[in-house]
Amino acid sequence: VNDPEEIQKSGQWMTKEFLVEESRQNECKIACFIKAPATALENLKCKIVNDTSSLVVDDAEELVSNVIRIECSDFQKTIPFPINIALPFTSCFRGNYREIAVKVTDESFQSNYLTPISLEGYQGTHKENFAEVKIYQLGVFSVMSCLKKETFTVPKTGLSQKLSMDSRISFRYPPETFSSPAPVQLKVQPIEPSLISTLKARHDMYHSVVSTSALVYVQHSSAQPFNSPITVTLPCPPNPERKRQGEETDHVRAISATVKRVALAHHPRAVSASMRKNGENLSDTLKLLGHRNKEEGWKVFDDVIIQNARNGLVSFELNEHLESFVVIRLSFLLENTFLLLFAQGLEEAVCSTMANVILHRKRENPYQIVVLLSTSKELTWELQKLHEEGYFGPPEPTQQFPLREGEQIHFRFRGNIVASENGKDFGKVHRLIFHSQRKPRLELQIKEVDEFGNHSSPHYKGTAVFYKVTREMITKKWEQPLLCGDYEHQTPLCKLALTLPK
Repeated sequence: VNDPEEIQKSGQWMTKEFLVEESRQNECKIACFIKAPATALENLKCKIVNDTSSLVVDDAEELVSNVIRIECSDFQKTIPFPINIALPFTSCFRGNYREIAVKVTDESFQSNYLTPISLEGYQGTHKENFAEVKIYQLGVFSVMSCLKKETFTVPKTGLSQKLSMDSRISFRYPPETFSSPAPVQLKVQPIEPSLISTLKARHDMYHSVVSTSALVYVQHSSAQPFNSPITVTLPCPPNPERKRQGEETDHVRAISATVKRVALAHHPRAVSASMRKNGENLSDTLKLLGHRNKEEGWKVFDDVIIQNARNGLVSFELNEHLESFVVIRLSFLLENTFLLLFAQGLEEAVCSTMANVILHRKRENPYQIVVLLSTSKELTWELQKLHEEGYFGPPEPTQQFPLREGEQIHFRFRGNIVASENGKDFGKVHRLIFHSQRKPRLELQIKEVDEFGNHSSPHYKGTAVFYKVTREMITKKWEQPLLCGDYEHQTPLCKLALTLPK
């Protein structure tokens, strides 16, 4: 560039608002803000690609923004990296264990994470949460709520480290644990008591599980083995029944006998060795489960002695590296096979959310319907919101079912009713992608297939049939066309009956 004015223009940094027109809605929304030299902004284009969201999210992540693709419209132009982008997002923060990060995914689906330099509520005159990051490449960007990472380095002299996200969790590395300084990265996945209750309600064999610690993920960057054991301390809530031990011996005896009968009935080989012959005490058992790597899977470490400390804390020594671990408190011994199944179920459950499908009709126009995925805990609130918008049942919402982040619900209408997203293409398959904080929703038009059908009824009748598509079933391609929808070989997740007045 030889023109002095062009040189000045190219060096001037500006912030540009990128707007994207919403499909099926005659309005524009903010995709992002980009701060870069003026000439670079002229060559950048932005697109919302939410249909690809299943490809960019992983377990323990929650998508809290649109998925944005930023490209250069002129491949001969060079973008003077780094430049700044700010992505709008909406998130319910969940305590100390989670943080907001911007995920960058390239064309080959390799991802890395950027820590926002700002989470300001304003961008120019717009009041909204924005995650602003400095980027060194273009690609696909999304804002995620992730498990918080805590990083520290263990020196040769040793270290006693309490985690900032939860000071009750600590790691003590004695001197000379490592021969040279070793970086450590930790993530903690808390376990809600309600989740344990749900697993126990589904499976009688988990009756003896009292509580668990959090799931702890550890990454030692160094390949050095431990020269001496490290001590881990973390919370694992005690059995509330133990508070009354010694006060009501007869009552405890009765409980012991009942528990033993249940154990014999449901899993005879898992009867407790910790129950005293005379039934005087219920003695808790603590078990450490973990895996050295994902390929090996979960293992019970029977040789690790776990001690109760004060205030519901437990501690134990580790003499080898585990990528993840959890402590399980039992009211009586459980066979290791069942413990491993419980750990697997626990790990799957923390990555799942119970959800329902809602299908409601517009009261003033029964040919207009809305279909949405709602988390079960927000079902009442979502129904109230729909009523305020003029949408009502029947049908009633479906029964709840578990969904992982990024899993899809495909559905189509059968019988004498068909639906369309644009008022033209009736009879196609429709898709909702589940993100617990994104409220996936479709507004559809419906009509009868045969106006002379259902002749013995005052209504046209049809059924919406829903199928679950896991992330593993989705082809890793950036273009995500909806397939023709031959689901005959699959068992439907659920169905909702629908009628139209004649």
